Amino acid sequence: MDIPVEKLIGAAQTARKKAYAPYSNYRVGAAILTSQGRCYTGCNIENASYSLTCCAERVALYKAVSGGDQDFVAIAVTAGTADFCVPCGACRQALAEFGTGMKVYMVNGQGDYLVQTLGDLLPYAFDRGRLLASEEAGLAER
Repeated sequence: MDIPVEKLIGAAQTARKKAYAPYSNYRVGAAILTSQGRCYTGCNIENASYSLTCCAERVALYKAVSGGDQDFVAIAVTAGTADFCVPCGACRQALAEFGTGMKVYMVNGQGDYLVQTLGDLLPYAFDRGRLLASEEAGLAER
């Protein structure tokens, strides 16, 4: 599938404008693309109880899954800053639940981007295969 990179980045930039970030003022937008060509967006949503904050990548992912999609090819993430916006470890792990082959477009405020696969960003990801392997080896408690 050809990835419409500019459209995906544009969707992430638009989503960033909706971010709720009264504490950090660090506004992030994300757009995730399914293998069927559907695009779901998300923005970060902060909370006074910081651990309850949800990142833009996970908002987009959860919207997609709740919309019935689970096969993803790419995600774009932007914070509108000079630096390239990279997913945090929690978002990398959440995305990896659906495979590590998706492309991650990390975008800066000028619209330039770096691209890596999720597997490159999260080598040795913890996944269901590791759970199954421990069960098969009799290592999991029952």
